[in-house]
Amino acid sequence: MSPVPAAPTPSPRRRIVVADDDVQLREGVASLLSEVGYDVIGRVGDAQALLDTVRAGPPDLVVADIRMPPTYTTEGVNVARTIRAEFPRIGILLVSAHVDLETTIDFLQSGQSFGYLLKSRVTRIEDVTDALERISAGGAVIDPGLVKDLLSAHRRADPLAALTSREREVLALVAEGRSNGGIARRLGISEGAVEEHVRSILSKLELPATDDDHRVLAVLLFLGSP
Repeated sequence: MSPVPAAPTPSPRRRIVVADDDVQLREGVASLLSEVGYDVIGRVGDAQALLDTVRAGPPDLVVADIRMPPTYTTEGVNVARTIRAEFPRIGILLVSAHVDLETTIDFLQSGQSFGYLLKSRVTRIEDVTDALERISAGGAVIDPGLVKDLLSAHRRADPLAALTSREREVLALVAEGRSNGGIARRLGISEGAVEEHVRSILSKLELPATDDDHRVLAVLLFLGSP
């Protein structure tokens, strides 16, 4: 397998707000993003402060914890929905300590420029930068950990059994939101080969052929179904 390419750096300099009630995590992520070229215009600890900051001067991107004060349930999700409604061009990266497939699918259905990462990954600057740049380009980014859990889930009659090992690799990368070009670079194969694998996968799983973002949603809905 070819080595994974280095994560891209933001260009031009993108304005970003980081929202998390965990001060250490929030400041750590914000500092790392500043170091690699992002313009961190806000560092906040709750949903209302996030919304106020966004409304004061809309950023290009928002990184927000799903669970924030006061109830630590859905505050981050709720404010993200408000931001998406008021500022549809802002890219949103939601982070969580727990897998939340329902939230992921809900936001994929709401539009482009969305990402979901587990908190265990947000301190890896190359992963966060890669996610943010793909979101900035209008793409969808799904944490590989969520994809891995879905792929390993037991099914009585598992349609995935019909896939070859290479097709399973391609399917996992499709579910993460990778483009055909990105998958080709990751696996060290041609983009044409990826296209053939994707067509075969969609056919075997009886999924519709569609554009990159909608195929991510289709695959996640399939993997998350009982």
